[in-house]
Formats: sequence, C-alpha cells, structure tokens
Amino acid sequence: MEKKRAGNPNLYKGGPSLNPNGRPKGAKNKTTENIRKAYQQLTEDNLENMTIWLSQIAAEDPKQAMEMMIKLSEYVIPKLARQEITGNDGADLFSNVKFEFGPDINDTEERDEE
Repeated sequence: MEKKRAGNPNLYKGGPSLNPNGRPKGAKNKTTENIRKAYQQLTEDNLENMTIWLSQIAAEDPKQAMEMMIKLSEYVIPKLARQEITGNDGADLFSNVKFEFGPDINDTEERDEE
C-alpha cells in the first residue's frame, strides 16, 4: 500500500509543475521586498535620531563615527567593482608606458662624477 502524501500533489518531484518556467528572471522575493521596505521606513523615520547618535559617537571616538558612516554608506552607495583593462587577447595595454622621475638611483656613473 502506497503512503499518501500531505499537501499539494503538484509540488512533488516528478509531478507536473504549477509554474514550469520557474520564477521569471529579475522577479523579487515578496518577503525580502517587504523586509527591505520596512527597514527603509525605519531608517527614514529615524534620520534625525541617526544624526544625533552619530554625533554622540563622534564626540567620544571620531574614528568609530567615520567607520559607522562608511558601513552605513554601503546601503546607499553601491560599491564599485574592480575592472581589469586589457588589450586584445588579454595583452597588457601599458607594456610600452615608461615614467621618468629624474636620474636612476641605481646609476652609479652619475654619482661617481659628482
């Protein structure tokens, strides 16, 4: 005798799917979206308090206040991704670039003449 499963039979492995294509690309999770909206509202409601709290932290430890601002900024300003610039087939674009900042410190001939 086969054991009867509880719940929706369409959700079991091998059964027909209610959504054969899955979640569309870019579709947001409703729970995550609700949490983000609640956090945004909490932040907006406390902007004035956050300024006061940050000032209190800065009065005791300016470094800690700056670290707090940097941590908070990550939620507002997206971090920039590092990008590598290369030429064709990954070739170094700067292989022929040369900087000269004065005499070479390893050049002993010029030092000996002085």
